[in-house]
Amino acid sequence: MNKKRAQQNSDRQARLAAIQAQQRASERKRSALIFGGIGAVILAIIIAVTLVIVNQVQANNAAREAAAKPIEGVATFEDLGREHTEEEVTYEQSPPVGGDHSPIWLNCGVYTEPVPDTNAVHSLEHGAVWISYQPGLDSAEIAALTDLVGTRSYVVLSPHPDQESPIAASAWGLQLEVDSADDPRLAAFMEKYIQGEQTPEPGASCSGGITP
Repeated sequence: MNKKRAQQNSDRQARLAAIQAQQRASERKRSALIFGGIGAVILAIIIAVTLVIVNQVQANNAAREAAAKPIEGVATFEDLGREHTEEEVTYEQSPPVGGDHSPIWLNCGVYTEPVPDTNAVHSLEHGAVWISYQPGLDSAEIAALTDLVGTRSYVVLSPHPDQESPIAASAWGLQLEVDSADDPRLAAFMEKYIQGEQTPEPGASCSGGITP
């Protein structure tokens, strides 16, 4: 009888040991799958971030290379007034690229409504680039322009109701008209003319003015 019980105990212990071993194996497999999945996700994130960084670096390099050369299509305007005035000003270009302007500059940034020309021109005098677009421009194009501007300093992005081209890039005395936000000349224009050599008052602020 004692031998029988001992055998039963031994069998139970053996079965328990087998079950525990199977559970441990299942847990190891589950852990391997979980950590493997986490590792795959982390690797995918690293690859995605790396690709974004590489693409941005390539885009920046391309813009710098393009900016080092004459940018095709840029019109130049000379003999622009620089007097401060509280009066309305009629500009020859639309959007304007310079001329007499408000004593208060426009704070650089992204605007979804038209901004006052006279304040924006003062920002151009400080070295800003003004990216403007027709109010009816497709929303995807506007989103692309917003991404292009990003967090850059000395850039104004806004609709302009009176311009003829879909998109215009303006700096003091300079203007480029394009049909699409993906035109590479826009990035080159910003690279070359933000606080560029054309700036009448380099180093002057593009903040601390007005936000309409």
